[in-house]
Amino acid sequence: MKTKSHSNKKVNLITLGCSKNLVDSENIITQLRHGDWNAEHEQPDNAEVVIINTCGFIETAKQESVDTIIQFAQAKSNKEIKKLYVTGCLSQRYRQELANEIPEVDAWFGTLELPELLAKFDVDYKHELIGQRQTTTPKHFAYLKIAEGCSRTCAFCAIPMMRGSHVSRTIESLVEEAKNLASMGVKELMLISQELTYYGLDIYKKRVLADLIKALTEVDGIEWIRLHYTYPGRFPMDVLDVMAASAKVCNYLDIPLQHVSNRVLKNMKRHTKKKDVYEVIRAARERVPGIAIRTTFLVGFPGETEEDFEELLDFIREMKFERVGVFQYSHEEGTSAYFMEDDVPEEVKVSRANRLMEVQRSISEQKNAALVGETLKVLFDRKEGGYFVGRTEFDSPDVDNEVLVLADKNFVRIGDFAHVLITDATEFDLFGDVVPEHRT
Repeated sequence: MKTKSHSNKKVNLITLGCSKNLVDSENIITQLRHGDWNAEHEQPDNAEVVIINTCGFIETAKQESVDTIIQFAQAKSNKEIKKLYVTGCLSQRYRQELANEIPEVDAWFGTLELPELLAKFDVDYKHELIGQRQTTTPKHFAYLKIAEGCSRTCAFCAIPMMRGSHVSRTIESLVEEAKNLASMGVKELMLISQELTYYGLDIYKKRVLADLIKALTEVDGIEWIRLHYTYPGRFPMDVLDVMAASAKVCNYLDIPLQHVSNRVLKNMKRHTKKKDVYEVIRAARERVPGIAIRTTFLVGFPGETEEDFEELLDFIREMKFERVGVFQYSHEEGTSAYFMEDDVPEEVKVSRANRLMEVQRSISEQKNAALVGETLKVLFDRKEGGYFVGRTEFDSPDVDNEVLVLADKNFVRIGDFAHVLITDATEFDLFGDVVPEHRT
């Protein structure tokens, strides 16, 4: 496809799936814009070309990706768009099958084929642009992907087959990107990869996440650094020391545990035991008083018994996590668990997920109620429905609690910090008023 064949050179890029996919989309947009294309994120008006960045993690995500591809394939058949390209995890995993089923797509690309995708636009891939990424998030926060791929062998996960083995980026390149993001107005960096705590083993021959965090705290303009997707096995405890020592590192740890039953953990190939999980959580709370721990659990894994599940519920009641998410097991071909019998009925998976979240709702309600009367530092993300909506250091966008202040009683600027006196709470939201002298 030659660029001269397109009159408006507009590209609409649709992103499905996780924040790691979003960073990939931002890199695509950056490369295309430097190649003189008018590339926008999820802005369909008058775009002649559509790129869909897909997710292939679990069944529901795969179905959403397929439905989106079909939607735009129909748009192409109706001559509403001229070209349709598909990239990302689903394309990496099922390229040939999808190509056979949806011939309207002009080309399919895997997760590591950005240069090949750009070639369709007569744009040369420029490696130096990776550190100059144009963000699609609100300008005051951004995701910083510190590594690609995963070297774990969790039985339920298809990520390694779609993303390859873990490849760390250098500390120098990440600091440079952080400086660029700060110059664009970014105040909060959310560190992401398939697994943060593996960072550095491939290129530095040791875990150096703590060193990276220290280097990022020295970047002017960055006020919050948040850690996502850490792993409980062989957790680098020096990360907790850095968190405790620096006000820039949010007292927040996202550490997906998946389960606590030793039998289920073994079958999941998590290479951790219940005692390891306890040790990490206790160490985090001892070394970083007041830390908010976010975790995720997987219910309905093959062979999970009611006894296993009750053990998990008891663990959640005991640990009283600040934030919890839950997934229902999805039987994914290509994973080692696929060769196990998917013997937990769907209705049981749904029931267990609901029961788990009922337990967590009660815990969250109690923890939030205890914050009434406290004054918290809040970063404001948006205005919505008569409220300014923001987050504390204990909350990440889209997945965690929010703080709401009435817009007719308070004024803040989006992207600014302010101190908020908490006056009311529900299980997942806090309400309050801005303390005027503490706006920043």
